[in-house]
Amino acid sequence: NTTMRGCEVKSLQWRDVDLMGRLLTINKSKTDAGERVIPLNSTAYAAVLELRDRAKKFAGLEPDHFVFPACEHERIKPAEPQKSWRTAWRQMTRAVECPGCGKIQVPGDVCRNSKCKADIQALKSPTAGLRFHDLRHHAITELAESQASDQTIMAIAGHVSHRMLSHYSHVRLEAKRSALDALSGAVPHDKQPKAPSVENSSSAEGGYDTTHDTNGNLQGNVPAEVIEKMVGTRRLELLTSTVSR
Repeated sequence: NTTMRGCEVKSLQWRDVDLMGRLLTINKSKTDAGERVIPLNSTAYAAVLELRDRAKKFAGLEPDHFVFPACEHERIKPAEPQKSWRTAWRQMTRAVECPGCGKIQVPGDVCRNSKCKADIQALKSPTAGLRFHDLRHHAITELAESQASDQTIMAIAGHVSHRMLSHYSHVRLEAKRSALDALSGAVPHDKQPKAPSVENSSSAEGGYDTTHDTNGNLQGNVPAEVIEKMVGTRRLELLTSTVSR
């Protein structure tokens, strides 16, 4: 919900959190371009409030205290940043839910619930293999699908390589294509039959490929309901589906 990198999350201090303005200021990042201000959406804001309530319990709300403080031998050190969450992340992404009793647990042969003892050896976590950095890529992909410009994405996410920007631009194009396909009820672009050859195109039935859409000399009419949807309403809203994995 913020596009933040792991290093940015770990270095976040309470002086960087503006609860009134609902903003996070990233003062330390992987690159200078990573220094930025991120507005908090409702989900991120709720998480920050929960972290703040937790910090109250160990007096960790000073400006120079870290939002994710270090903890060694069950002793919290607010003035030091958390260096790693590798163990916690590994446990979380390996955890499975017993289909019998619903208990969340590490993988094993049988359920750890003594009253259940269901066979869980074939279960695999739905988040197995998920990396923390994948969350950043997912957030940026969602921004691209929402038709946000490259400038907006970079303002929120900080530095994004040209190669990754090209990838997100492709995602944005596919989102637009899907929205237009949904509007017209046409077959998705990747499932359309191959366009007819030039010599046979004059006798082919009307379709939605580029040739039919741009060449006025070719036969083929746009369905009336499509025209009604485009010109018979005062406002046209294109629905964008979430990214499919």
